[in-house]
Amino acid sequence: MSTIEIFEPALCCSTGVCGPDVPQELVTFSADLDWLTSQGADVTRFNLATEPVAFAGKPAVLDFLQVSGSEGLPLVLVDGAVAMAGRYPSRAELARWAKTRSPEPAPATLPMAGAAGGCCGGGGAC
Repeated sequence: MSTIEIFEPALCCSTGVCGPDVPQELVTFSADLDWLTSQGADVTRFNLATEPVAFAGKPAVLDFLQVSGSEGLPLVLVDGAVAMAGRYPSRAELARWAKTRSPEPAPATLPMAGAAGGCCGGGGAC
């Protein structure tokens, strides 16, 4: 498996999933990273506010910041090479980079209550 490193802008906590107004993209990304690590992937997140030394220790990150500034974050490195910048990757992108199994697609619709496999188990009495 590949090593994935995510360099994030200054966040209020290590995941950004805190405080009164949490962006949905951070909630989704945190869940995707939890899934990826459960698959055995090597993933590390770095927060500019709390881990500036990690940013300074990577030439690719320093070069990126000199050109784009912190406004260009997040930055994703895969095995040390820039894979993405400016947005958080999807679960499918993370899975591809980690060379792990593809994520299960979410169902497009939920089964009806009375249908076999529905929330009532097909009995129709919820």
